[in-house]
Amino acid sequence: MANPNLRHAVRAVVLDDKDRVLLCRFDLPTQGVVVWAAPGGGIEVAESPLQALERELDEEIGLALVDEPPHVWHQRVVAEGHAEGYDGVINDYYLIKTDNFTPSGSLGAEVLRTENITRFRWWSLGEIQAYQGDAIFAPRDLAALLEQLLRAGAPQEPLALGL
Repeated sequence: MANPNLRHAVRAVVLDDKDRVLLCRFDLPTQGVVVWAAPGGGIEVAESPLQALERELDEEIGLALVDEPPHVWHQRVVAEGHAEGYDGVINDYYLIKTDNFTPSGSLGAEVLRTENITRFRWWSLGEIQAYQGDAIFAPRDLAALLEQLLRAGAPQEPLALGL
C-alpha cells in the first residue's frame, strides 16, 4: 500500500555549456536548514512525471523541454518526519543540457518565495566539492553524483539513491 505522506517529485539536473549545474536555494526556517537542490517539484494528480517536469521547469526557471530527457537518478527516502508534512520523498531526476541562461520562471519571485525558493545559482563541480558553508546539498552526495554524470554521461538505467 502506498504511503500517503510520501511526496513524489521530479527534478532536473540542468547543466550549461560549461558543465555547471543550476540549483535552487530553499530556505526552510521552520526546519532550520538551507538546501541547494535541483529545480523541480511534486507531481500533480493525473500528471505524468514528464508533464510535471515540464510544468515545474516553466514555473521555476522558465526553461522549456525540447526533447524527452534521460532519467538519471531515482531517490527514495522513507523516514517518519523526513520533511515538514511528509514521511519521505521520491525524487526522479532527469538530465537537461542547455546554454547558460538567467532563470526566470512563470510563477515569479514572490510566489517562489512562498515555496521557500529564494534564489538560483549556477555551480561548478569544483565549487560544490569545495563548499564549506552551513547549507546542505540534495542529494547529499551531489558532488560525487555530478562528477560521475559529467565523466560517464547518463546511465542506461536510473541510479538508485538514498538521502
